[in-house]
Amino acid sequence: MDLLRFITAGSVDDGKSTLIGRLLFDSGAVARDLVEAIERSSEKSGSDTVNLALLTDGLKAEREQGITIDVAYKYFSTDKRKFIIADAPGHVQYTRNMVTGASNVDAAVILIDARHGIQEQTRRHSFLASLLGIPHVILAINKMDLVDYSEDRFNEIVREYEAIKSRMQLEDVIYIPVAALSGENVARKSEHMPWFQGQPLLQVLESLPHRKDVGPARFPIQWVIRPHSDEHHDYRGYAGQLQSGVLEQGQEVTLLPSGKRSKIKSIEIGGEPLDRASAPMSITLQLEDDIDISRGDMIVSNDDPALTGREFVAHLCWMDQSKLQSRNRFILQQTTRRSVAMVQSIEAI
Repeated sequence: MDLLRFITAGSVDDGKSTLIGRLLFDSGAVARDLVEAIERSSEKSGSDTVNLALLTDGLKAEREQGITIDVAYKYFSTDKRKFIIADAPGHVQYTRNMVTGASNVDAAVILIDARHGIQEQTRRHSFLASLLGIPHVILAINKMDLVDYSEDRFNEIVREYEAIKSRMQLEDVIYIPVAALSGENVARKSEHMPWFQGQPLLQVLESLPHRKDVGPARFPIQWVIRPHSDEHHDYRGYAGQLQSGVLEQGQEVTLLPSGKRSKIKSIEIGGEPLDRASAPMSITLQLEDDIDISRGDMIVSNDDPALTGREFVAHLCWMDQSKLQSRNRFILQQTTRRSVAMVQSIEAI
C-alpha cells in the first residue's frame, strides 16, 4: 500500500484541525478511549458537538487557546492508501512553521471559510505551495453549511482563486465545497450540495499521484558498500533513497559531479532483486563499471540529467530572526552532500 503526504493550511479558524479530525474519525483511525476523552473535553468546554480539532492540537498551549501553533502530524489509512497529514498553523506569526511541514508533501489542502472568502493567509499559503513546488493543491471551501450550501458563493470564491492560481503558476488546483464539522464532502458525498459533481475530499486524496513519481530520476548516495570478505571481494554497491523518478535494471545513468556514465547492473531492496525501483524506495544498486563514487554523489538518468554549476538563482524561505545579508557564507546541504556557499546578492524580498 503506497503512502501520500499532504498538509492542510489556511487562515486561522477556517477549520483545518477539524477537517483532519473528521478524516481521522471517519476512517476509523481514532481509538475509542481517545474519542471518549475528547467527548469529555468538549463537554467541559461547553461545546454541543464533539471537538474533533482536539485530535490534532497536541500542544498544551494549543489546547488552551484553541489554535494550532506547531505543525501537528497524524497518520491514517484507508483500503487504498496510507496517509501522513500535517496541520499547519493559521496565525500569521506561525506561517514559517508551514515551510517545515510542507517541504516534502505530495499535496496541499488549503481551507477557506465560505463566509469570509479568500484572506491574506490564503495568498501566503498558496505562494508557499508554489514556491515549494507542491504539485497538487486542493482548495477546500469549508463551512458551506453557514452559507446555506450556496452554489453561487462557491463559484464566486472559485473565480477569485483562479486569478491567484494563474499569477502564482499553480497548475493542478481542485475545488471542493465541504462542511468539516458534519463531514459533508469530506469522506462522503453531501446530500445538501447535489449541484457539486466532483468527488469528496478523501476520494480525491486516494487518487492523487505522488510528486516523486512524475519527476526525473535522482538517487543521492548515502552509503558505499564494500564488504571485506572473500565471497564478495569485488562487490561495490550504492545505497540510498530514490528521491524522485524511476530507475530500471540496464538503464544508462550519469554520475554527478564527475559526469561519468555507466549502466545499472542490478537493483536490490532488502536483499531481494528488483527490475525497477521508484521513489521513495530505499535501494541498493550496482553499476557495470568500476567508477569512483562517494557519499554525497548522485546518480541521475541520462534522459533528464540534473543541471550543474557553481552559481544559481533561487527562491529562499529565510526563517532566522536576524536579517539575511549578502556576502554571508553558509553551509549548503543537498541530500547527503555539503558545500560552503555564499549569497552574492539579494534581488528582491
